[in-house]
Amino acid sequence: MEDIFDPLRKKFVRLTPEEQVRQWFIGVLHKTAGVPLTHMMSEVQLHIGGKSLRADIIVYDRKLREVCIVECKEPSVRLDGDVLEQALRYDMAVGVPYICITNGKKTFFFKRASGEGAPYGYMDRLPAYEEMVAAAGQKGII
Repeated sequence: MEDIFDPLRKKFVRLTPEEQVRQWFIGVLHKTAGVPLTHMMSEVQLHIGGKSLRADIIVYDRKLREVCIVECKEPSVRLDGDVLEQALRYDMAVGVPYICITNGKKTFFFKRASGEGAPYGYMDRLPAYEEMVAAAGQKGII
C-alpha cells in the first residue's frame, strides 16, 4: 500500500480508503471553504468521560478555538445516524458550531441552532471559513 503526505500532520501516512477521503476533504476545506491549512488539524485526540477518541479533522478560528468537526469514512461506509452520533460525541468535548460527515461520495453539513448545547440543523452547502468563524463568535457558542 502506498503513502500520502498529510499537510496537517506534516508527514507521510498510509493511504487507506478513509485516509484518501480525509486528504480529499482537507483540500475541499482549504480550496473551496478558504480554511487556512494552519487552522486545521487531523487525527485530533479528544478525551470524553475517561475515553480517548480521535476526530478526523478539526477546523479552528484565528484564536485557535474549535469551529468545525469533520468525521470521514471510507466510501463504502453509509453515512447514517451512527456516523452522525460519532461526530456528536466528539462535539461533547469541544462544542463547535459546525459538524460535517463525509465518505467522499456524500457529504452532510450541520450547524448548531444557537448557543452551546442547542441542536444541530442540516445545511445544504459547505460554509465558508469566515462564516464558521463568525458563527463561533456569536451567541456564546464557544
